Amino acid sequence: MPKDFARTDRVAEQILRELAELIRLEVKDPRVRMVTLTAVEVTADYSHARIYYTTLEGTDGKVQQGLERASGFLRSQLAHAMKLRIIPQLHFLYDASVERGARLSQLIDQAVASDHNPDKN
Repeated sequence: MPKDFARTDRVAEQILRELAELIRLEVKDPRVRMVTLTAVEVTADYSHARIYYTTLEGTDGKVQQGLERASGFLRSQLAHAMKLRIIPQLHFLYDASVERGARLSQLIDQAVASDHNPDKN
């Protein structure tokens, strides 16, 4: 059983690399220019892949629409690039963890600064 997980992880990593390259070089939609892919999760039967992304502008729905619009093209390009019997359906999800991490870092910095500056208490 662990072999299956190792293979799905390898397939997910390959999909991540291929999609990042395709979005950077092949997708002409201006809505998806500043997209960074953060992770890919593939189901055990390879029928679906969840692709997590983040952007510099935050999420406003336009990026999501652009990625969904390009998903058919991206899937067909994946079929050419990868030797899989089944090319998964692509589902794009916004990854808010980067924003949460930045916010937590900001809160920690504020707490440390207030500890070093006891005059403000």
